[in-house]
Amino acid sequence: MAFDLRALIFDLDGVIADTNPSHYHSWAAVAHEENIPFSPARFEHMKGVYRWDALHFFLHGRPHSKEDADRIMARKNAHYHELLLQMSPADALPGAVELIDEARAAGLKLGLASSSMNARNVLRQLQLTDRFHVLNDGASVERHKPAPDVFLQTAEQLGVTPDEAIIFEDSLAGVAAALAGGFRVVGVAADPASKPTVLVPSLSGITLAWLHTAFAAEPNRSEA
Repeated sequence: MAFDLRALIFDLDGVIADTNPSHYHSWAAVAHEENIPFSPARFEHMKGVYRWDALHFFLHGRPHSKEDADRIMARKNAHYHELLLQMSPADALPGAVELIDEARAAGLKLGLASSSMNARNVLRQLQLTDRFHVLNDGASVERHKPAPDVFLQTAEQLGVTPDEAIIFEDSLAGVAAALAGGFRVVGVAADPASKPTVLVPSLSGITLAWLHTAFAAEPNRSEA
């Protein structure tokens, strides 16, 4: 690898945990209750962003009061928590735990940088909390993805620079945030239009050796 890799930083939903279906069904349930148009395409813009930003996309300009917003968010979270309690280690996405464990064994630092306020609860359900040196979630920063703050804070807490870390993201907002922070980004089943440094369908089969090979062919960053 043409750079000194010292840390891997992961998003959670859609990268480590198979939670996107639960989020989608929770929003869909509220959409039905509130008679709000909703679709998988609209959900794509809600993935990976802070909950109140997701609500903005969900309402799509529909007039609402603060009380309406609070009520809708409470309903969505109630639906999601019901599904969250059913999660187990089996809901970790293919290849995620294997890559995390290989990186720890190799002495790399590991960080979680999620927009979710439920990140710690999800990790607890997956029994992965103790794998990470640093955990940041939706309450950790004021500016959320696509701002790079959560990734920059995580890297700083890990004691690495953006040039010494790789970010793993699946969402448009998350990839944009990582690129804005100056990180190399592995887009996990991400929209190619988000232009991650490397695009993969999943973390299945992704190893440190694979990353070495993939990033060895990376264009000169000063020219990118």
